[in-house]
Amino acid sequence: MTSTIKQFDSRTTASGRVAERHLPSYSAGQVCLPMQILGSAETMEHETYWSEHSHPTHELLWRDDGVGTVTIGTRTWTITPPLGMWIPAGIPHSGWTPAGVVVKAAQFDVDEPPLGNAPTTVSIHPLLRLLLSRLQTLEPRTDSYALTEAMILDVLSPAEHEVLVHRPTAELLTPIVETVFNDPSDPTTLQEWATRLGASPRTITRAFTAETGLGFNRWVTTARIHCAITLIGLGCEIPDAAADVGYASASAFTTACRRITGTTPANLRAETSSSHLSV
Repeated sequence: MTSTIKQFDSRTTASGRVAERHLPSYSAGQVCLPMQILGSAETMEHETYWSEHSHPTHELLWRDDGVGTVTIGTRTWTITPPLGMWIPAGIPHSGWTPAGVVVKAAQFDVDEPPLGNAPTTVSIHPLLRLLLSRLQTLEPRTDSYALTEAMILDVLSPAEHEVLVHRPTAELLTPIVETVFNDPSDPTTLQEWATRLGASPRTITRAFTAETGLGFNRWVTTARIHCAITLIGLGCEIPDAAADVGYASASAFTTACRRITGTTPANLRAETSSSHLSV
């Protein structure tokens, strides 16, 4: 289990081969594009970690298959086929993706960002996916390119749910955080942690709430769901992922996932081939 949960810090998994990339840090608007939206796609030969950097333009990240993560400060979002990530210009962030995944990105050089200036999970619905793909087949600075850009800006919308975990930094919580991140199936209760750490359950709960907005139990459940969704995106079957993070049954895991993310593990892993439209 240790090898899988370490994806939380986006550096090491069971493959043992990690390519680390270093990109520059730009302030917002430091570099301008000759168009409003510039897309790219890259198939990752190795598991890859991007150290903290920032872009002069807004960035949209998404996947057609597989998973990835984006970390901003103490928050880590998981990217899945239905869920992309909007990263505003100038925001420092790091990222991780496994080998074999096609990383898709678009840089937006727009005066009025359609999703604002805060990191936001984006709904990668079929129409948006089609338009983003079509943009890369067109000649820049043509009427068709400009029309496609306008349509993309019009249909971009926040997702109704997200896969997000906050990593608290309080010294009191460090043993709990490290244990759960190294083994999300760890069954230690709040009362047991309180006894072990010499603090009251109320003090521990307050510390979690102050940093993450979640109490102990909700935070542990969120961390487990975050890890399990990553495992599922790497090809693990839902019952196996559920067991790996401490759930006795797939149905219990599905209930917890719906409570935390607003949707089911199957929906977060949804195959995109059935929803693709012809370009």
